Amino acid sequence: MKTTASVRERLRTQLADLKMPGALEALDDLLARIEGGHLSAAAALEALLGAQLTLRNTRRLVAAMRSSRLPAVKTLADFDFTFQPSLKLAISLAIAAAQSGRRVYYGTLADIVPSLEEAQQAGRLGQRLQTLIFPSLLVLDEIGYLPISRTGAMLFFQLMSRRYEHAATVLTSNESFDQWGEVFGDDVMASALIDRLVHHCHIVNIRGNSYRMRHHADLQRLLTPPPSGPPSTPRRRSRQEARAS
Repeated sequence: MKTTASVRERLRTQLADLKMPGALEALDDLLARIEGGHLSAAAALEALLGAQLTLRNTRRLVAAMRSSRLPAVKTLADFDFTFQPSLKLAISLAIAAAQSGRRVYYGTLADIVPSLEEAQQAGRLGQRLQTLIFPSLLVLDEIGYLPISRTGAMLFFQLMSRRYEHAATVLTSNESFDQWGEVFGDDVMASALIDRLVHHCHIVNIRGNSYRMRHHADLQRLLTPPPSGPPSTPRRRSRQEARAS
């Protein structure tokens, strides 16, 4: 049965009034499939609502990415776990959280600590702390790469204490826990911080080659000139070598 023009226009008007642009965009195609006998009314209704949900989730993820300050879109689906089976990417976890509707915030320690120090000097420490405490997931990257001041370490400890048992935090570091005293300039503070972090945590200890440098060995072989010396007698290549070259 062919949908009349008046019914089609009423459906468009209703979807527009309901602020359902995703469903509105999918409407004509779904009506055509119904009229062609390729889609039942129930399946069409499911597809119509699905189109709206897809658009809503996409917009929500875009907004979450913008507010989270994540540096790149790296998902768990894109990661090659055969190269580094023990690794769970912090950014990928943040994106997965954002996709599920959670509020996420990302920053390196070198970014977060100076922002806390500047806020304290400007009398806005409480406001800055609230910005970092509120997200459901806070990703703090690169702990130990650069030194921080004692004041910065105290402010960071204050932030972690306020998030403790209230919200999830992902931290990445190139230093083991026994070196955090040097990172934060205070063994007692580092010990108290670690005590809070490990209380409800999953520790992923990454060993092996760097994922970013996984292609480095092949690249190095390409860039390294062959050794000088008398030419060797060429040998017959195997069938596997011939295919690879």
